[in-house]
Amino acid sequence: MRWRQGRRSSNVEDRRGERSPGGGGGMGGLGNLLALAPLLLRSKKGWLILLALGALYYFGGNLFSGMQSTESPSLGPDSQTAPGVAPDDEVAQFVSVVLADTEDTWGKLFQQAGSQYLTPKLVLYTDAVRSACGLSSAAVGPFYCPGDQKVYLDLSFMNELKKLGAPGDFAFAYVIAHEVGHHVQNLMGTSEKVQQARMRADKVTANRLSVMLELQADCFAGVWAFYAHRDRNMLEPGDIEEGLRAAAAVGDDHLQRRAGRAVSPDAFTHGSAEQRAYWFKQGFTSGDVNKCNTFAALSGQ
Repeated sequence: MRWRQGRRSSNVEDRRGERSPGGGGGMGGLGNLLALAPLLLRSKKGWLILLALGALYYFGGNLFSGMQSTESPSLGPDSQTAPGVAPDDEVAQFVSVVLADTEDTWGKLFQQAGSQYLTPKLVLYTDAVRSACGLSSAAVGPFYCPGDQKVYLDLSFMNELKKLGAPGDFAFAYVIAHEVGHHVQNLMGTSEKVQQARMRADKVTANRLSVMLELQADCFAGVWAFYAHRDRNMLEPGDIEEGLRAAAAVGDDHLQRRAGRAVSPDAFTHGSAEQRAYWFKQGFTSGDVNKCNTFAALSGQ
């Protein structure tokens, strides 16, 4: 992707290195504190220091954030920086550019429709995070919380995409654009309607409604890619193929097989690999939000 000269978003909230709320933090800071304990316990003064350090850690002082190190994939040098993100943090800068580009795309589309696009915040976190939707670990993957209108992202998911067979910067951009697609659904009122319908439905129907919602977010990600390519020339040869591989890699059938389970369409919540790739491509080839009505397209199946 040609992203390095792109605009940076001011809506990135960096919570990486913070102690996980509710006592669910990782062992980075706490592990260092425990390692010092035997030395500090040898004297009265050491006891006081240990208590002070423990209190600071418990109440969120983030004393040990500088002692932790995480390996992030390199995306190359950059000439601009995003507010609140370290200049040399290339992956976070990339995320900021992609978020800004989704803001430009959806801002224009909402304006053309006679409405206003309210931009979401994107929260970067490590290991676990608390949102209006509760406490979540990085194991759940990137997610959007309608309660606070924020996208939550642990950058380690970029490495997970590689393991799933979907490497590349555009594959990661697709993931971000998909979660922003859920924000668009929230603004349109689609998410609330689907949630109400799911609560009244049986499990199979509820899963089917979830699939429709997820596939529409895939289509919205494709719509963003259409304008990123046409209006800002951000895409390079092979990028769309990366996006299609990423969409297929997170298909329910692919993930079920990878987990050693039999494929069970009734248990799908996000759609098959074929469906996810199809709807992403539908959005990209048309650039038309109206072509993303997965509910009408799938209701007769």
